Amino acid sequence: MRRFWCWWGTTTAADLAALVAQPSRTALLLDFDGSLSEIVARPELAVPVEGAADAVRALVPTFGLVAVVSGRPTDEVRGLLGVEGVHYEGSYGIRVAAAASPDLPFAAVEQAAAATPGAMVEPKGVSVAVHYRGCPDPQAAREALLLALRPVAEGSGLELIEGKMVIELVPGGSSHKGDVVARLAREENALAVLYAGDDLPDLAAFSALDDLAGEGMSVLRVAVRGDETPAELLEAADEVVEGPRGLVALLRELV
Repeated sequence: MRRFWCWWGTTTAADLAALVAQPSRTALLLDFDGSLSEIVARPELAVPVEGAADAVRALVPTFGLVAVVSGRPTDEVRGLLGVEGVHYEGSYGIRVAAAASPDLPFAAVEQAAAATPGAMVEPKGVSVAVHYRGCPDPQAAREALLLALRPVAEGSGLELIEGKMVIELVPGGSSHKGDVVARLAREENALAVLYAGDDLPDLAAFSALDDLAGEGMSVLRVAVRGDETPAELLEAADEVVEGPRGLVALLRELV
């Protein structure tokens, strides 16, 4: 696969041809944190990078589906980007009614996190996240938190998923980004699909694009490179852009 290490867009017309050939049958699916916004010390500090909202807004009238797929709650990510006409899919597409354990063990999670100085617990409605970016030794914090949180998750029918310096407890057997991507593309009856992301959960989205390609859809996997972007996501990508500003430049090439 070809990969482009760019700050501003260097994608050729041929690379984007399938996406713009029949734009009304194209789905553009975008992660938020680390993709449309920079990674920040605390989740509440995140904002779209300059030009991100305008770039996404310009896509809406032309393309069949423009969506943001995020681990954040839907209303939260909608408020952060604030672009009308975008489909917002939060909480990895988890549906409350489908949650295996609606009573999340917040007290047990907080107790486990309290043993790791600097760890922060974030309730997210249908899931709960523990951030360790503020810990003095993040790697040691990760190992301690995984050890402490695994029995909490197993005892409550939950699963652990990891992202950039965060461990999240989600309902067991619930959907993930790959499920959301596949569902949205099929519901749209898309001929072409782009997904852009920067973290481990986005690997599931890339895998879903592999399946959609097998069904005859044209796909483009875009990795948004930052200091913490996992190497396996970069390797799986068709194209790599440098940070959220690189993604904004790529999106501008589509209109």
